[in-house]
Amino acid sequence: MNIEAITRGPAPRRILVVNPNGNPDVTARVQRTANGVIGNGCIAVAVNPADSPRSIETPEDRRNAEPEAIKLLSQSPGFDAYVMACFDDIAIKEGRRILTAPIVNTVEASVSFARMLAKRFAIVTTVDTMVPGICGLLETLGAAKQCTVRAAGISVAAAASDDADSDWLLDQTIRQARDADGAGAIILGSGGLTGKARILADRHRIPVIDCIEAGVLMAEAASRFRVPSDR
Repeated sequence: MNIEAITRGPAPRRILVVNPNGNPDVTARVQRTANGVIGNGCIAVAVNPADSPRSIETPEDRRNAEPEAIKLLSQSPGFDAYVMACFDDIAIKEGRRILTAPIVNTVEASVSFARMLAKRFAIVTTVDTMVPGICGLLETLGAAKQCTVRAAGISVAAAASDDADSDWLLDQTIRQARDADGAGAIILGSGGLTGKARILADRHRIPVIDCIEAGVLMAEAASRFRVPSDR
């Protein structure tokens, strides 16, 4: 094997994973998740806007966070793909207008995987105020009739801190989605819940999709097909 040829091979594809809230603890979790699933030949970098709300749980939070996320995207050209690391469509439309590389919506990515795994599935998110927006996105994706949405009643910050009470609420909500809603797969619908999917899948004996994992995997795949023009 020619070692020199390997070291002179193509540059790794780069994926920017944008956590639109301003919580560095969530961003650190997102980075760990991305590192765990990214393939050879790819590098993932997780970032967040400095001036965004610490969590995005209300329409006002969303209004304040979106301009900051768009600004960060506009200042970060040259990546091979982008992931918006939240369970929303924040900055997706404007980001796709200003950048030519793929920008992945984690809702779309997660639903795509869930449809392969189960006829019916459920999204478990953090707080009740997130539910209407998620339901609207499901309508857009044509998935509203096969998916239910439940909120565990925990904040994004609590979810990211591995709080025992929050984990108990998350377990209860997954059981309800599985047993009452007939879900054959669960999507964890918040960046704050990243890193929990495998242990929850083992505990509840049901496929559990981490929305950040889904987004990074889809971005990596999309980056393989694009013709580079930003770099």
